[in-house]
Amino acid sequence: MIELKNISKTYQMGKVEVKALQDVSLRVAPGEFVAIMGPSGSGKSTMMHLLGLLDRPDKGTYLFEGKELTGLSDCELARIRNGLVGFIFQQFHLLPRLTALENAELPLIYAGKRHLVERARRQIEMVGLTDRITHRPNELSGGQQQRVAIARALVNEPPIILADEPTGNLDSKSKDEIINILKGLNREGKTVIIVTHEKEIADHARRIITMRDGRIISDEKCRQGAESGTCESSFDAKSGFFSQQVNKIGRAKFIDYLREAGFSMLSHKMRSILSILGILIGVAAVIAMLALGEGARFSIEEQLASLGSNLLILRPGSSRLHGVALEAGTVTRFTFQDEAAIRKLPGVKRVSGSVTGRGQLVYGDKNWNTRIEGVDVDYAQMRASVPVVGRFFTESEERLREKLVVLGTTVAGELFQENNPVGKIIKVNQINFKVIGVLPSKGATGFHDQDDVALVPLTTAMFRLFGKDYIDTIYIEAENQLSLEPLTESVSDLIVREHRLRKDEDESFQIRNMAELRSTLEATTKTMSTLLGAIAAISLLVGGIGIMNIMLVSVTERTREIGLRKAIGANNQDIMTQFLIEAVLMSFLGGLSGVALGAGISLLITTFAGWAVRISTFSIVLATTFSLGIGVVFGIWPAKQASRLDPIEALRYE
Repeated sequence: MIELKNISKTYQMGKVEVKALQDVSLRVAPGEFVAIMGPSGSGKSTMMHLLGLLDRPDKGTYLFEGKELTGLSDCELARIRNGLVGFIFQQFHLLPRLTALENAELPLIYAGKRHLVERARRQIEMVGLTDRITHRPNELSGGQQQRVAIARALVNEPPIILADEPTGNLDSKSKDEIINILKGLNREGKTVIIVTHEKEIADHARRIITMRDGRIISDEKCRQGAESGTCESSFDAKSGFFSQQVNKIGRAKFIDYLREAGFSMLSHKMRSILSILGILIGVAAVIAMLALGEGARFSIEEQLASLGSNLLILRPGSSRLHGVALEAGTVTRFTFQDEAAIRKLPGVKRVSGSVTGRGQLVYGDKNWNTRIEGVDVDYAQMRASVPVVGRFFTESEERLREKLVVLGTTVAGELFQENNPVGKIIKVNQINFKVIGVLPSKGATGFHDQDDVALVPLTTAMFRLFGKDYIDTIYIEAENQLSLEPLTESVSDLIVREHRLRKDEDESFQIRNMAELRSTLEATTKTMSTLLGAIAAISLLVGGIGIMNIMLVSVTERTREIGLRKAIGANNQDIMTQFLIEAVLMSFLGGLSGVALGAGISLLITTFAGWAVRISTFSIVLATTFSLGIGVVFGIWPAKQASRLDPIEALRYE
């Protein structure tokens, strides 16, 4: 069944070479019960590790069923260990967070046979622990823990059982129980190899191999073990058992990895909570900061929408005479002829002249001083000023200089409180005006209240209120955004031509492009949002580093567990996947909690600070995705560190 040819193994202990095995050759037949004895340092444990494929020889050949296993990869050796070898350790190596049944199930995970849980239950019952099946290792005696370890070794029905000092930590009664179980397994056809330094334990075997200084010094058949020699092994070397078993071995499923990661997190609650907390704070900061930036952008967009879209504003400038700056409008004053000429330019959609001034409005015993603006009919559509109550004035009413007024919400509230002002007569600078509508609310920017205004027909404002024969400002709406640049040049050329201005007098008027203002404000808001997001991302990055640190500590704390998992069949990829899923799971939970916390913080900002915040789906997806990415990136290194651990060194780790 097993043949070792000229096996040697040397360990490097600092600068000293320790020859654990020296040219050892050995054959083990199916169904044998072999005891390997020798003093400490004789090489017996190294022999068992090589027989169980936990270690590789420096030279020599390992044959199983005539197939050489020496050159196989770590992954292939792990698959063979899972299906062909069952380990029983002196220290038991049970996982403290798992029950007896769950410990016995472990080899099934890496064989892809978790669904065969009843097999683990039967093995627990077979070793006499039916009433302890849900107990954890700290609730079991030493003998009971060793029985669980035996059940774990048998769950994949391996043909070989390797036991390293299986009775070393047990009392006399427990020793007898464990030996009887091993003898019973041998009678059933299992090949049993035990390592012991106790002669009375070795006497139960059918064959005793004695080692000293890395060599076999005796190999004897033992009559005392003859009772077990009457059995026939079910192993047939010609049946291709090796190939059959290896081909049966599957892979652990994702749900198994997820379950193991969850168990690990629950068994170290405080460590997991601290890791999750770092990601939680980072994601919450990202959500809150981006919501704040998005809210600011939305507020600016609302305010820009109230100014109108694709809009040019033509205003008189401040020219200079002999180096002295003059008042705006002293050189260029706009007229109705300018307005009419602009309407004829290509690319123009609407035009409205405007004059402004202050006025005292009186209704009953209430009065209010506000800004009065005279505008054309098109102003309502251009400046998003279509009344929400009542109506706007018409072209005929403007032409006839009718005394009509449309009030902003602030003015309407001051004069009429909750009452409907439409149809009421008020005095504007001692002149009776009829209220025909109320403008939509546009809000305030800084100290400027856009709703503190009263609109009247342009001609009425010029000739009845302010006594002006010129227009202060002309609003020009382009057909589309692409028309703004050429239209700006056309308007400029028109004003220069109509007013006979020299080229050096181009400062006598100004044309402001509202689209440029919009772009500038949007760029500023985007920069602010990016800055806030970057600051929050730093918090998330710090949380990721915290996860990496915690996972590295976890690798150190769980070194022996990793060694055990590799001994029962886990390969490097299994270990790496499990640790990586654990890191990602903590990041994911931190991300979900962070989204909830970030939403709560945003709500508090709105409630107590009054700032506009908007939580976008993009920010939630970005923060959650980034948190998962953090889990992957910062989990890979600890996961790789865990997967690279040597199973023997890991099992010996203190």
